[in-house]
Amino acid sequence: MLGMKIVILLALFAIVVVLASAGVFMLRRPGSDGAQHKRMARALALRVGLSITLFLLVLLAWQMGWIEPRGIPLGR
Repeated sequence: MLGMKIVILLALFAIVVVLASAGVFMLRRPGSDGAQHKRMARALALRVGLSITLFLLVLLAWQMGWIEPRGIPLGR
């Protein structure tokens, strides 16, 4: 189903964007209050939450029959 593929691609894109933002927070010079560390930790926690949600969504879509595993074609 094309709609499910788009949802999965958007979720993967969001995971990469949040990971990149955590990297930016890590590379910036920290302030005296440590706000950068909190923002980086929050971004990484969001990435983990998005990854778990995506995994559960893929399992649900497979169980409901919205997506089907095709496997790797053998080149014989």
